Amino acid sequence: MDIRIAAYGVIIRNGEILLSHWNEHGRSGWTLPGGGVDGAEHPVEAAKREIREETGYEASIDRLLGIDTMVVPASKRHTGRVPLYAMRIVYRASVVGGELRNEVGGSSDEAGWFPLAEVPNLKRVSLLDIALRLNEVEPADGVPPVAS
Repeated sequence: MDIRIAAYGVIIRNGEILLSHWNEHGRSGWTLPGGGVDGAEHPVEAAKREIREETGYEASIDRLLGIDTMVVPASKRHTGRVPLYAMRIVYRASVVGGELRNEVGGSSDEAGWFPLAEVPNLKRVSLLDIALRLNEVEPADGVPPVAS
């Protein structure tokens, strides 16, 4: 089994959430800015780096919201011949500098602010809904609550 650890930031201000548009291998959807941890990088540093790369913003990491895990079967992967265990670390973050811009040459192609009320109408990845539940509930053990 392959393992991938990634870190993401939930950034909400004035009733809007900062999202990144993931577009890779013919699949796409709005998601949180974030992505894979590089080598010995700490997940906090990975989240800040990925937010900067995908949105142009410098971010502070305010608190750990939780950790989501999933297994992607080998048959659903575009690369790799074994299942993928994905650990997705979700932080609450804040913009502290920079300017909004789109990533060039990465797995995301657009970034923007969206009213929270519009999120259910977006084509989005499941992580976004999981992260919003974590942000709302702030579970002490960091385990995402089950959708109701």
